[in-house]
Amino acid sequence: MEIKSVCVFCGSRMGARPDYLEGAKTLGTELARRGLSLVYGGTSVGLMGAMADAVLAGGGKVVGVLPKMLSDREIAHKGLTELHLVDSMHTRKAMMAQRADAFIAMPGGVGTFEELFEITTWAQLGIHHKPIGLLNVADFYAPLLALMRRAVDEGFIPETRAQPFACEASPAALLDQLLKVGQPLAPPKPVLRPEQT
Repeated sequence: MEIKSVCVFCGSRMGARPDYLEGAKTLGTELARRGLSLVYGGTSVGLMGAMADAVLAGGGKVVGVLPKMLSDREIAHKGLTELHLVDSMHTRKAMMAQRADAFIAMPGGVGTFEELFEITTWAQLGIHHKPIGLLNVADFYAPLLALMRRAVDEGFIPETRAQPFACEASPAALLDQLLKVGQPLAPPKPVLRPEQT
């Protein structure tokens, strides 16, 4: 499968560290440089807006999908290649998934986590076969990786599904991983348990 578009889940806030904003801008620039379209939540605020602006500044294409009920609170981005105002969050997620060939989760809050886990669940159920990645800026996703390991150790996730996504701190390295469709994804660095430190 050729990857032409990437759906990115990330925060509608900037976060507490400047690294997060820098990661969003760098990812946007890298998507544009590679000729990959961005599919995202359609807002002009937070990491979402900064990433979209970087793609557009690099001459790239940006498709936004925003529920009408959020168009005032999250502030619809007026400069996108395409902006789709939809009726619900369910429609938003379905359209983003349909328009994307791969998925990336950047740092974000509960909405980002929910989108990541839903798209990962769909992959495990065979609803899609598109690659998924974590942009692990400032080691943001270390606790999630530890939680996934705990779920495996406790028998809730099979070992074969312990690492369902690529994980890199660098946007370029993560995109390199996702573009290797059909090849095994490189696992993240192991997370040590307290007794191992």
